[in-house]
Amino acid sequence: MSKSPGVYSNLGDNAKDVLYKDYVNQSPIHFHYQFMDWNAGFSCKVQEILPGFRTVFKCTVPDSGKVELQYLNRFTGITGCIGLLGNEEGAYDPVVKLSGLLGTSILSLGANVALHIPTRSITKLTAGFGLNTAFLEASLTLHDSFDTLKATIYHEVNPLTQTAIATQVKHSLSLKETGVTIGAQHAFFPETLLKARFDSSGKVGALIQQGFWQRFFVTMASEIDFGATDDKIPKVGVSMALRP
Repeated sequence: MSKSPGVYSNLGDNAKDVLYKDYVNQSPIHFHYQFMDWNAGFSCKVQEILPGFRTVFKCTVPDSGKVELQYLNRFTGITGCIGLLGNEEGAYDPVVKLSGLLGTSILSLGANVALHIPTRSITKLTAGFGLNTAFLEASLTLHDSFDTLKATIYHEVNPLTQTAIATQVKHSLSLKETGVTIGAQHAFFPETLLKARFDSSGKVGALIQQGFWQRFFVTMASEIDFGATDDKIPKVGVSMALRP
């Protein structure tokens, strides 16, 4: 286990992977052809460009792109990021993000702030802490200028089969509304991963991911919203990923 607390964006990472990674999610800006919406993404991480420093480049075409510089030592993780982020109007917002995490590999506390460059205004302000033990990983974070509280819990049942369960509880302080998302994953074979989740609003999702040659992964995911008032048509998505 690393002695560094990591970076702020890693808080609750394993729980977020179980609940959200590779499901049917579409970026605000995407390509559209007939009945299909699609985008493409790639990322690159360069380790130790200087002692304690590493850089990350991520791009989702045509939605967003960013360059990140991270500094990690035994008790801190500091990140600076600049990039373009697509919005629902189809435009791109230049943003700068700064975050810091203080603590150890077991317990950490940090904050994140995002600045909209043209207006010089704060668009995102979050804070939280994480607990990381061999038995349980948990995080508690405040979002939307401290109006939304999110708590996540992750427990790995069997590392050999990647069996794990995760839960996220989201509560809006102003609306006094609470939502719960529960998910699980299990690998029936070393390269075949099955994941499923459901939330309190009535959305149910599942995916199956098949790996080839330990580098190439094909994922088929589906989601249906039983709480929708109109036609309950399932969403289906297929993704392919090449990972080092």
